[in-house]
Amino acid sequence: MSEPLPHPRDVFDFFGHDDAELAFEDARTRGRLHHAWLLTGPEGVGKATFAFRAARRLLGAPKAADFGVLGTDPAHSVSRQVMARAHPDLLVLERVGADGKPRRIIPVDEARKLSEFFSKSPASAPHRVAIIDAADDLNMNAANAVLKTLEEPPPQGVLLLVSHSPGGLLPTIRSRCRRLGFSPMAEAETAGFVEDRAGVSQEDAIRLARMSGGAPGRAWRLAQAGAVALDDAAKTLIADLPEVDEAMALALADRFRGAEGAAVFNLLFDRLADRVHSKVLAWAQDRVAGLDPWVRAWDTLRRLPAEVEGVNLDRADAFFTALNDLRTAARA
Repeated sequence: MSEPLPHPRDVFDFFGHDDAELAFEDARTRGRLHHAWLLTGPEGVGKATFAFRAARRLLGAPKAADFGVLGTDPAHSVSRQVMARAHPDLLVLERVGADGKPRRIIPVDEARKLSEFFSKSPASAPHRVAIIDAADDLNMNAANAVLKTLEEPPPQGVLLLVSHSPGGLLPTIRSRCRRLGFSPMAEAETAGFVEDRAGVSQEDAIRLARMSGGAPGRAWRLAQAGAVALDDAAKTLIADLPEVDEAMALALADRFRGAEGAAVFNLLFDRLADRVHSKVLAWAQDRVAGLDPWVRAWDTLRRLPAEVEGVNLDRADAFFTALNDLRTAARA
């Protein structure tokens, strides 16, 4: 049976990133702790989980060897306070608002909380710690507010910034942080993780591991979102081209309604784009002619989800537009 995906603050098991944990712990124990750490790597690879593990140690929770280099006991008072979002020396900035609903960005009003937070001395811990998950979600004004904090580092403060795409951050933010990289996990490790946690078959676990690019958290989220079934649908749609099963297409389009429909729409386009990309790469080995329409179709699949969200286009209309491009490519 599939387990619900926990928030990183509630996760205590961790694997595959001992080098990053050892580097952080070495800096902490030797008194060379940088005031800001930029945690980079693919989404779902474990960066936010690491951030909360590091935060618990910085807030005074003792090491629990059974949980790894930065592991702490879930029953310890610091761990319980962090899980309850009640630790006075921890501030977390994320897209999920106080009402529990996700926002498109982390607004500037949230980022400005950093300055006041770090202006105070720790209430009960050795450090004050702030986590930004993810720094990629800061708008320009919010990013400048974070930069102001980085330019005036607090003596007992540590800022942990999660970033899936560090190239998009302000160079001045990147330059003021020590960087820790988190690489994708091996396919077998990722598949084993998602098989255990999501209750999927071994075959589906391998597929999810490949879809996720070696990011266990993303593989788990893909399992929860029904990615295998949508990948099967994408495979069928492309295999049948230039014909399209209209009943199947309409059934898929019907699932695009409402807030949950946006996730289905985006995931289906992702699976279609991935399969078209693989097809083009395979064909490019022995043919040159006829690829341009497929490249255009792939570009449509990658571009439309952002356009749909940005200007509130109808998802079903966008889906059938993409299907027409795919049919055109198949006839070329």
